[in-house]
Amino acid sequence: MTPTIITTLLLPIAVGVIMFGLGLALAPSDFARVVRYPRAVVVGLLIQTVVMVPVAFCLTQWFALPAGLAIGLMLLAAAPGGPTATIFSHLAEGDVALNVTLTAINSVVAMAWLPLVLTWSLEHFLGAGQYVPPPTQKLVEVATVIVFPVFIGMVVRAVAPRFAQSAVRPVRVGSVLVLAGLVAIAFVGYREVVVQQFGAVGLACLVFNLISMTVGYVVPRAVRLPPPQATAIALEIGIHNAALAIFVALTVLQDPVAPVPAAVYSLVMFATAGGATLWLRRRHLAGLADSRRIIATSQDTR
Repeated sequence: MTPTIITTLLLPIAVGVIMFGLGLALAPSDFARVVRYPRAVVVGLLIQTVVMVPVAFCLTQWFALPAGLAIGLMLLAAAPGGPTATIFSHLAEGDVALNVTLTAINSVVAMAWLPLVLTWSLEHFLGAGQYVPPPTQKLVEVATVIVFPVFIGMVVRAVAPRFAQSAVRPVRVGSVLVLAGLVAIAFVGYREVVVQQFGAVGLACLVFNLISMTVGYVVPRAVRLPPPQATAIALEIGIHNAALAIFVALTVLQDPVAPVPAAVYSLVMFATAGGATLWLRRRHLAGLADSRRIIATSQDTR
């Protein structure tokens, strides 16, 4: 695939805006939350890395995905949670601070995890010695696009905290719009490929998304994490950084088929995340009502 304005300009800008927005919401203390919420952070990270990548691999086998689509789904599974998970978590009465922490740590972990999963996927689906390993220069460029905007955002927050605080919400909303625009651009630029492959990968993306959010909620509750933290983890696991997956697929792999799963997933995840947010919010409010009722009853009996 020859470089286009999409891969050389629009994709880096889109990912940069999203990561800058993440940086505006981060402070060094956010990384220290690992000490405050060790169990929640560890559970979220383990689900994101140890659980979801094998789940994605099983789905590639179950749906018999072609090599390009299978690699794209594995790449998506290895991508960290998206910053927009924080927005949905806020609406669902989740632990937003935990979302910020998980997104930050996942983004750092992805610097090593994503290349490992990508290299293994290329070797497994294309065969040993039958592919060109991802260029080191391209991986460095990806790292720069991810890390540098986050660093700039954190510096802005440290230097001008009031401005950063007022800008966080608009930039988050802008990130959603940028992601939507990025997906639209990917569809327009590669619409023939997306249309051809949608039937093959659409159901796989839907199943992967539903499994992600279900596991992301059920496992934390099983280890007795409170509902707000389980909500945060469920949305963090279910809302992947599709923009990053598309960026890596097009710039590192230079394959028009590999970004299709991320493009399709980004459409699916917003629809399912919206439904999950409504359900989780109602569940949370119902739980609060029950708690207040129990407290009122206990006070009346005294």
